[in-house]
Amino acid sequence: MTARLVCADLERSGDEVARRALKLAGGLARLGVDDGDVIAVMLRNGSAFVDAILSCQTAGCFYCPINWHFKAAEVGFLLQDSGARVLLVEADLLEDIRGVIPEGLVVLVNGSEGHTTINEHGYESWLAEQSPYSGEPRTPRAHMAYTSGTTGRPKGVKRLAPAPEQREAMAAAMRDLSREAWGIVPGVSTLVSAPLYHSAPSSFAQQSILQADLMVLMPRFDAEQTLALIELHRIDTVFLVPIMYVRLLRLPEEVKARYDLSSVRFVASTGAPCAPEVKQAMLDWWGPVIHETYASSETGMITIQDPASARRKPGSVGRPIGDTRIRIVDEQGDDCAVGEPGIIYVRQPAVPDFTYLNNEAARLGAGLGDLVTVGDIGYLDEDGYLYICDRKSDMVISGGVNIYPAEIEHVLITLPGVIDCAVVGLPDSEYGESLLAVVAAAPGALSVEQVQQHVRDRLAGYKVPRRVELVDTLPRDDNGKVAKRLLRERFAPS
Repeated sequence: MTARLVCADLERSGDEVARRALKLAGGLARLGVDDGDVIAVMLRNGSAFVDAILSCQTAGCFYCPINWHFKAAEVGFLLQDSGARVLLVEADLLEDIRGVIPEGLVVLVNGSEGHTTINEHGYESWLAEQSPYSGEPRTPRAHMAYTSGTTGRPKGVKRLAPAPEQREAMAAAMRDLSREAWGIVPGVSTLVSAPLYHSAPSSFAQQSILQADLMVLMPRFDAEQTLALIELHRIDTVFLVPIMYVRLLRLPEEVKARYDLSSVRFVASTGAPCAPEVKQAMLDWWGPVIHETYASSETGMITIQDPASARRKPGSVGRPIGDTRIRIVDEQGDDCAVGEPGIIYVRQPAVPDFTYLNNEAARLGAGLGDLVTVGDIGYLDEDGYLYICDRKSDMVISGGVNIYPAEIEHVLITLPGVIDCAVVGLPDSEYGESLLAVVAAAPGALSVEQVQQHVRDRLAGYKVPRRVELVDTLPRDDNGKVAKRLLRERFAPS
């Protein structure tokens, strides 16, 4: 089964979507892309991205999504480090990165026709000349994401292939996982509005393509258009992230009331923690359909918080999915008591293990037996519900006190006028570190004093940012999280 595709004015049947992917797989094989190789994808949300995702199921290659906002140096590193054999890129992005494309790399240009060089082809005309893949069956593959690079260069997360005799069982386990965490079952109608270069929406889209009857792919997120598309296509399964909740909730009441959302039965959310007040407001509006998953590119989906537990356990990300194991340990590797924050180690048996591409030392350093950590700090309550405090690298120690920026960010995002926000620690000669809040807001919408007072009214005084910077936008990395390393560099004391 292959989903029908709607993207802006484009509509394709499931058969046509499948045929294009088979032709791309055949063309990639003829270009020398082999089982386990990598193709790089620097595309906006659109049909070509869907071609790439689905073709990897047949061609046996990984697709490496590249954030199309990246500058040339960032793109050049990913192309070199991933060892990509082919690059699919938007025509209007090509000129800025042409100088960092490795020699001999084949480039397929979406939105351009003709042959500029021997290794450069207009994608649609090239695809039309290809015949479907007809070789030996290969291992179905998915995306190869790069981590955010909080401590330097990002790391490629390459999923290890299961043994041939395990493939069907692993695929079935992934379908079960997708059903529980994302609400995807055969025949659903899904809506994806987040950029497909982010790991979670990319994975959600892949399962939608393979199982849904219809996938509506938005070129970009727009709050009111999201409501309109849900009503128009009777969407039942939606992928959203918390910042989208905020923008939906801030629509005028008359706009919210204009659209029929009764078809929605499951909203999947992952990729960033959701402020409890925001989630409660969405539950009040959309009803008991909001589900939150804790996950990462390395570990896969770990927990699920359903609507009922969101009411009972505000702030939690839920309980382990299926046979998932979670262990919370301190700096010495000893188990933490109930309610005591520590480093989160997990294992999701439904997802194959991984390696960090060209960085085996980092992979070894992330392990504890067969468990793995991405550096998040959290705790389990007496009922086994997981709470995320923050990432270890983001924790601020000010005056000897541990401060978790995520708690402050959850408060800031509820301030009217705030579009996006992040809190980081900066070096401080007196306290060791002090808090900086970087707040995206419309020009003139907020003052520094308003931001600080909003936090002061809701949290302890030592959690009030000593410095506030008001900006237009925040930088985000390829998995959708705010690039806090860049904020620290930009606003570091001179």
